[in-house]
Amino acid sequence: LALCRDPVKKLALCDDYSVLTNEYFFDRDPTFFHYIFHFYRCRVLWITEELCPMNFEEEMEYWGLHIKYSPRCCRILFEEKKDEITEDLKIQRELLAQIEPEHDKNFEGMFLGKLRKNIWNLAENPYSSTWAKAFAIVASFFVLVSIVTMTLNTVDEISSGKAYIHQVETICLIFFTAEYLMGLVSTCNIKKFLLSPLNFVDLVAILPFYVQIAFEKIATQMDMNFNEDLETMEQVRKSTKVLKIIRLMRIFRILKLARHSTGLRAFGFTICQCYQQVCCLFLFIGMGIFSFSALMHSVEHDVPGTPFSSMPDAWWWAAVSISTVGYGDTVPESALGRIVAFGCISFGIILNGMPISILFNKFSDYYARLKAQECDANMKPRGKIRLQQRMLRRLSECRRPQTLDSDDESSSRSGGRS
Repeated sequence: LALCRDPVKKLALCDDYSVLTNEYFFDRDPTFFHYIFHFYRCRVLWITEELCPMNFEEEMEYWGLHIKYSPRCCRILFEEKKDEITEDLKIQRELLAQIEPEHDKNFEGMFLGKLRKNIWNLAENPYSSTWAKAFAIVASFFVLVSIVTMTLNTVDEISSGKAYIHQVETICLIFFTAEYLMGLVSTCNIKKFLLSPLNFVDLVAILPFYVQIAFEKIATQMDMNFNEDLETMEQVRKSTKVLKIIRLMRIFRILKLARHSTGLRAFGFTICQCYQQVCCLFLFIGMGIFSFSALMHSVEHDVPGTPFSSMPDAWWWAAVSISTVGYGDTVPESALGRIVAFGCISFGIILNGMPISILFNKFSDYYARLKAQECDANMKPRGKIRLQQRMLRRLSECRRPQTLDSDDESSSRSGGRS
């Protein structure tokens, strides 16, 4: 602009140019331009805390400036605030994905797209309709019934001779299978569906039931063909061990509550976001266990009848003491041992107090955001209906005066003609 003399070319460099007053017009935010103009006068780009980093970065890109022209204090403040906003936007998108998965929304052009969309919303999106909410409530009820029956099945007095417990558990597993197949058949992206953590939990919850049936049939067939063969006996033992492990995997059914529980989803999201703090906590706990078990072994190994005969024997005591649980099954006998135990307990109190507060604050924040987004998602359909009703009412109100005026004009014309 300083070197250009042609008024027509100046219009290509700015939004408008007045030849008479020799003034340039830029269609930009005047608040940000104050700092840009100050830079061209003083060669220093000041950045205040009130400015939005994203908008200011766009303005710098428009004017061809760089953050290096600002002082170090402003640059640090700008980068910290930008990283904070970027991280907050990322968390907001991930929390929104917990409510409304962004994938599996485009059903247009697919085979039976409308039907698959309805099935998907019914099984995976409880905020889409009243029927979807009812389906979510029924699914939670079946999860609770399955957990109760699995618990009662371990009681010998109740499980023996009670065939209805197995029947109830079978009905629950059939419902879980139907729920999983509904999502699998209606999904737009099978890969994302299979890799989803919640869907993986659903698969792990229903898979042991069918594997157990297969192993029971194999074991029954092997028992029928049993002819005092040692190899066959060994195979039967292995199959029973695998069957016990598979039955143990049924405890993953309780994780299905995370699909319909805001608190459990917020807890899992907090652990994923704070994995660095959690890893540091486990690292400090491991260091404390190793250090205090070594100290306890060094001061207690000469005491007669001591339970700390080696460092591995002292690991359990150190872990219990650092966690501040204190079972009391293993205690030091000497005065130096009690001093070491007091230091271990104090270290555990300080250690547990530092990251737990961070995790709790983030959990509270994520839980509040998740509940707010659930309320927004729940109010969206109602808002659309109310908006349509308001628009129709306004249109009807706008039409009434026109009809009245037209009637008056027609009557006056008729009266004038008469």
